Amino acid sequence: MLTTNYINKMKLLTKEIERKLPKLYETKDESDPTAHVKFFTPDANWTWYATEYDGEDKFFGLVQGHEDELGYFSLSQLKKVRGLLGLPVERDILFTATPLSDVRR
Repeated sequence: MLTTNYINKMKLLTKEIERKLPKLYETKDESDPTAHVKFFTPDANWTWYATEYDGEDKFFGLVQGHEDELGYFSLSQLKKVRGLLGLPVERDILFTATPLSDVRR
């Protein structure tokens, strides 16, 4: 079981993941872009899959919450989000790059 201290210190975006993420708009013509990183709330039903990153703060990808929606979200927003029990957003450390069509299933 992960401790709260570990979760609070978890880096949501590592340099390795950042290098792998395409820049914003690089995959706009792809029919099935790849999600390179998955963020989630452990105590709520929200998940963010990033397919692109501007290198500073803004991601583009799939957001699953009340419904599935492609759109923009930011690293600074993810750091502020808390679920029902007050837990912060985490990065799924076991997630591997996956086409969006597979994560939508």
